[in-house]
Amino acid sequence: MHPFLDQPGPIAFAHRGGDLGHPENSLAAFEAAVALGYRYLETDVHATADGVLVAFHDSRLDRVTDRTGAVADLPWSTVSRARIGGTEPVPLLEDLLDAFPGARFNIDVKAERAVAPLVEAVRRTDAWDRVCVGGFSDSRLAAVRAAAGPRLATSLGPREVARLRLRSLAGPLLRGSGAPFAGVCAQVPERHRGVRVVDRAFVREAHRLGLQVHVWTVDDPVRIGALLDLGADGIMADRIDVLRDVLGERGCWNDGSAGTGTETGAP
Repeated sequence: MHPFLDQPGPIAFAHRGGDLGHPENSLAAFEAAVALGYRYLETDVHATADGVLVAFHDSRLDRVTDRTGAVADLPWSTVSRARIGGTEPVPLLEDLLDAFPGARFNIDVKAERAVAPLVEAVRRTDAWDRVCVGGFSDSRLAAVRAAAGPRLATSLGPREVARLRLRSLAGPLLRGSGAPFAGVCAQVPERHRGVRVVDRAFVREAHRLGLQVHVWTVDDPVRIGALLDLGADGIMADRIDVLRDVLGERGCWNDGSAGTGTETGAP
């Protein structure tokens, strides 16, 4: 098992830092999640025109900040003046890794030009054991794996997820066929375009192959419970208070205080 996944019980991910009244992907959001007991934080990365890696979801500043323009077309000097929700600066990924040394980060690499700066940031901060890289592009994930090697955890890309789903439906007919899966986990929605992705067969096949299943983004307590009953290994949520309550009621909330190595030194 990759050290990133080395935690007993289901993993609770704070999606973009979670929604506790702070702007998404802001330092304040991540601080609030860590204060609530979260040790797994989900974020996204883009690179600015001058190659600076920022923790930011959208390709443009327009939706969530008081500025406009594509992140990839703007220098860091401009992006740094943008305020998420009008109040919070756009953080550098490296600053987040430094600010929360006990936290583990699930990072969605949003653009090809962000791949090299991302791998370099992980190398500079020596965060190999506490980062998992995912994304909606097989080519970007292949580039990350080529640059970083097996030391860095990655999730399955879209084609790999589709192959895993087909194997789960076909059963023994496809077992043993095809190339090995490159990632350590499948990070998937419960449904995609109305078609169910996560069911007992999908989870069982993933586990048979040594892969964890992390489901995003789920805020309803009934759905969270149903996914845990299916054997899901992790849940990503915006309503991180709801997710913590469900896990607490089931006796499987883990805030990193049980000697897993994820205790935080963050403020």
